[in-house]
Formats: sequence, C-alpha cells, structure tokens
Amino acid sequence: MAANFRTLEITVISAENLQLDRKPIKTNASVTVRTDTNSQFRTTDRDTEGGAYPRWNEKLVLDLPTHSKSITVEVQCKTAYGVRTFGTAMVPASDFVGAYVPEGYPHFLSYRLRDYKGERNGVINISVRMKVPEMYACASSTTSSQSRKGFPAAGNHSFGGGVAIGVPVWYGAYQKNY
Repeated sequence: MAANFRTLEITVISAENLQLDRKPIKTNASVTVRTDTNSQFRTTDRDTEGGAYPRWNEKLVLDLPTHSKSITVEVQCKTAYGVRTFGTAMVPASDFVGAYVPEGYPHFLSYRLRDYKGERNGVINISVRMKVPEMYACASSTTSSQSRKGFPAAGNHSFGGGVAIGVPVWYGAYQKNY
C-alpha cells in the first residue's frame, strides 16, 4: 500500500531585510508554512527581538501530499491592525525531493520573499528534510542495533553485504550511473 503523503521536517531558520511599508520591521514576525493544497499549515512562534533580521530556528512537521508541487512560506508581522503577511515565497517540491541528495538529508534553502505587489521584500532561510519511512531501514544483522538506510546489495555476501549506492557521473555530453 503506497502512502498518500510525505512527512517533511521544515526548520525555519531566519529571515533577512524584512520591511513593512518600506520600513524595517521592529518585532513580532512569525512564519507560516502551508502545502499547495492549503489543507495543512504550521506556524512558528513570534520573534520578539530580531527586528528586520528575525531568528526562529524552529522545526515544523508537515504532511505533504504526494501530488503536491510546492509549499508556501509566508512571513507575517503582528501590527496594531492585526496580523499582516508581508512576504511570501513558493518553494518547489523539486528543490527538496529527489536530485542527488538522498531522502532524509536536510536541504538548506534560501528564497526571495515577495510582497502582495510582487516586489522584493527580504529573504527567508529554511531547511527541509523528508522523513524516510521505517520500511526502508534494514538492520545489518539481527543482533546489531545499528541500522542502515537503503536496500541490501545483491550478490556475494562474503564481503559483508552492504548498501548499493549509485553515484551519478557526468561524462561528456551524457550521464552514466555507476
């Protein structure tokens, strides 16, 4: 049975050069991360000290449907008139799914924030890690507490077995996997 979602650990690290009405913000910035289907979202606590350069270093866990193409990161600030979104970034799922980094490893990403007019309004720094399902973990032996990720290599087990790893090598105008 295939899972209908992937679990993401998104660490909202910090932001830079945040402005509200072309003036640096003073306090109370928070971040909301949501899926492209808007079915799920998580929000950080407010940073009360960082001003235009807030730091959260807060981990948010979010279930991303397998058909999702992106997540949205919104930076908000509490003002006298309520909570106001002043920067948004769309993060394509292709930036943290697949590629050359194995699942389970963190991707450190920075994105330009845009305000509601589409103008630049700071930068958000995040880390995204896709949690690997437990069914992919295999123990090296029944008595060992050490586990490895991946699938056991086929063939001669006289060399201790192990995990098969394909490393992409760029060779001329085409790519080969060895």
